[in-house]
Amino acid sequence: MQDFRALVTSLAIPGMPEWTGLLLLLLGLLCAAAFLLMPFSVFGVKARLEALEVQLDEIQSEIRELALSIQDPLAARRPGPVSADWTEPPSLGGSRLPSHEAPRVVPPVPPPPAYPQTPARRAEPRLDWPRQR
Repeated sequence: MQDFRALVTSLAIPGMPEWTGLLLLLLGLLCAAAFLLMPFSVFGVKARLEALEVQLDEIQSEIRELALSIQDPLAARRPGPVSADWTEPPSLGGSRLPSHEAPRVVPPVPPPPAYPQTPARRAEPRLDWPRQR
């Protein structure tokens, strides 16, 4: 009991009742415990884990497809029904790009904006401050 009273008096805030320091200590401990026990979804870990799970599912499906194509190599060589019906579309101009020149991937850079050669001057009043008398 004496140890408890010594703790309360050591935590007392001058000008306040003796129990206010102990109350502030308990509130601080409660906040620290809440921070430690906070679910990880608040920090954004849950969303990142779900995104990783989706990526893993995609990778697993690709691995399954590759494993099936390795097991049955004739199925991978057989043309599908779409490729058998495919015909080359007619070209519009009849000219094709040379094989050594690749098509542009990025759009062309626009020219810089045109500014007038001589900027118009603004008429500003002249101030004589302070006036000489």
